[in-house]
Amino acid sequence: MRKGVKVTVIGGVFAVMVGGAGYGAFNVVSALNGDGGTAGSSRPEAVKTGPPSSAEVKETTAKFFAAWEKGQAATAASYTNNEGVAGALFTAYGQAAHITGVRITPGAGTGATVPFTVKATVSYEGRSKPLTYKSTLTVVRGKTTGKALVDWQPSVVHPELQRGDTLVTGEAASPPIEAVDRDGAVLTEDKYPSLGPILDELRGTYGEKAGGTPGVELAIRHEAAESADTSLLTLAEGKPGRLPTTLSTSAQAAAEKAVKSYDESSVVAVQPSTGEVLAVANNRKDGFNAAFLGKQAPGSTMKILTAATLIDNGITEMNGPAPCTPDAVWQSQTFHNLKGMAPNENATLSESFARSCNTAFVKFADAVKVDSLTKEAQDRFGLGKDNWQTGIPSFDGGVPASGGPDTAANMIGQGQVQMNPLNMASVTATAMTGAFKQPVIVPLSLDDREPARARGLSADTVGQLRAMMNRTATSGTAAAAMSGLAGSVGAKTGSAEVDGQTTSNSWFTGYRNDIAAAAMTEEGGHGGDAAGPIVAAVLRTGG
Repeated sequence: MRKGVKVTVIGGVFAVMVGGAGYGAFNVVSALNGDGGTAGSSRPEAVKTGPPSSAEVKETTAKFFAAWEKGQAATAASYTNNEGVAGALFTAYGQAAHITGVRITPGAGTGATVPFTVKATVSYEGRSKPLTYKSTLTVVRGKTTGKALVDWQPSVVHPELQRGDTLVTGEAASPPIEAVDRDGAVLTEDKYPSLGPILDELRGTYGEKAGGTPGVELAIRHEAAESADTSLLTLAEGKPGRLPTTLSTSAQAAAEKAVKSYDESSVVAVQPSTGEVLAVANNRKDGFNAAFLGKQAPGSTMKILTAATLIDNGITEMNGPAPCTPDAVWQSQTFHNLKGMAPNENATLSESFARSCNTAFVKFADAVKVDSLTKEAQDRFGLGKDNWQTGIPSFDGGVPASGGPDTAANMIGQGQVQMNPLNMASVTATAMTGAFKQPVIVPLSLDDREPARARGLSADTVGQLRAMMNRTATSGTAAAAMSGLAGSVGAKTGSAEVDGQTTSNSWFTGYRNDIAAAAMTEEGGHGGDAAGPIVAAVLRTGG
């Protein structure tokens, strides 16, 4: 059964798509041209060019708002540059979402962008509640018609709507939950903002299991069938069921505060001895749970797994030679180190690891097989088999067997390797304890989920990894971020170059006693610059 509000929206959308014959034909042509426009003109008008004038912005906005207020879905959509999609959403707005009495107040615009406030009423089976929110629109020139049109974005209708989303009102299919942390403290979106999407997922999956009863609500229904609805307004309260999680309020509070300092950042903390997730936080404009679902090159944090591969395959060990040369060439691709790194032809693996020397690792590409990293990731670290059962959707990491230059690039966390903070926190936990404990945010006992399994690492490999990570944390590239952290500590920095970005992504992972954490900041620079302080802040909470 689809998670979310129980309503039927097919009729409303169908009416928009086929309507009357004349409107439907115009709609198809407009969609193909990427423009909207009003029907009924007997003579083609001269096609204008250039940005819309202030008068055009005012006129288009006024007509658009007037049609929206009157519930005229087709007319409102005709003033946008994506009539078909806009019409379907406006129809759902009035029919499936039961939103009426719309009044729109425009604010002071800037150029072609106009902010506005919507006040309306949501009514369903005798229950009504006021709805108020703010949004913005931008007027653009139609590419083929030359008309001034509203640049269509779902967020015009509601700021939380994204592509493929719609609005529905009705009885919730999933009862509300009262999620609590490992000590019974209640977790709310108000107190922990980045938990919002996660609480939605937990509700969608465990609402019925938690024993609550559904209420009535206005919600966003997402295009992906597996995504839980996002509640916007509650018309009738349901009875929440109590849902235990593995989160720690102290770690979560620290994670929330830490990511606020760096835009586009995500962090996850786990307990290595159990695999339990202690904190997960994101500070992103798109609201995406990149901490669990992100797929990005992890940069040099990958060298933890690469070093384990080299040790487990008998290629080298921490005190074995790993020369740090100015550059290294593998199958016509040249690899460099961070700017300013002094070469050391006599470096050991431990030193090259602590300094994060790329060329030292790339030179081992001759000694590893195409699938060596893949097997290590799957068999010992539990990554890349798409079988984690965390309690909410997650990406389980990807280390594909890649030939050519990617064999070397994968070793330093570039190439085809994809990870997220959840994955790297787990890698760190496995390196620290030797045992792979699949991360969970909801206790396995709640629904008898079968966790992913891997054989883990030998005591010898763990000893070497911990020694190298400790060196990195105390005198290597992670030392500044980890300064002042007492106890058993270790860390690894990373910076990942991504096509199209002017600045590399910042990665950092580390542990302190029985807590491991990993963070990523898009375009944050070196690992210790942004991701490092985030991880250190979470590690300070205990462990």
